[in-house]
Amino acid sequence: MRYAVQWVRSVFFIGQMYVAMLVLAVAFAPLALLRRDMALRACHSFCRYVRWSAAWIAGLHSEIRGPVPDGAVLIAAKHQSFFDIILIFGALPRPRFVMKKQLKWAPLLGWYAMRIGCVPVDRGKRGSAIKDMMKRVAQGQEEAGQLIIYPQGTRVAPGAKKPYKVGTAVLYDQMGGACVPVATNVGMFWPKHSLFRKPGLAVVEFLPPIPAGLPPREFLGRMESVIELHSDRLMTEAQSKG
Repeated sequence: MRYAVQWVRSVFFIGQMYVAMLVLAVAFAPLALLRRDMALRACHSFCRYVRWSAAWIAGLHSEIRGPVPDGAVLIAAKHQSFFDIILIFGALPRPRFVMKKQLKWAPLLGWYAMRIGCVPVDRGKRGSAIKDMMKRVAQGQEEAGQLIIYPQGTRVAPGAKKPYKVGTAVLYDQMGGACVPVATNVGMFWPKHSLFRKPGLAVVEFLPPIPAGLPPREFLGRMESVIELHSDRLMTEAQSKG
């Protein structure tokens, strides 16, 4: 009976979440058209609402751990579900994503992504897109912020293995700064291919920065080991409390 009730709560939560996305996107659109910071405020408002409604409706609470960076930095994060996007984006002051170019044409979502400074890239052309972004920041056309990338390139379910792509190491070398790795356990509560939302505590943890200047291969190995180690720790912690 409890399982059936949780299914109902999960489906209701998902439905109202997308309604809230549409309502907020439309409500903020006139202001977001005039001011980029209002587009960012709209996205942050949605993230706060999703966290609150997930806890209230589905019993899925969330927590941000570790020092949240506020300067210009590369963020390399474990990606398990849509919820880690919500938690990471909502925690950062000026976040932007490296995203597939096709997403810029998504209704409302793509427009907001471009307004907040996300970087759309074609396959194999990430380098030129990042250079253009850095040039606009240097010229004062855009504010510097936290650039978020998912090194595995897609959502990876807890326990599954997928290689970390070399593109993140190239980006790290190109930007010439530190990289903040991020671990998570959200996939245990918000599965990749299911409407069911499990009650519990979903965690995103910002880990100590990897300093600039490491050789690409060394950086890639260090980043992967740190993210996987701490994500496994968070998942073990969740299992012990479940």
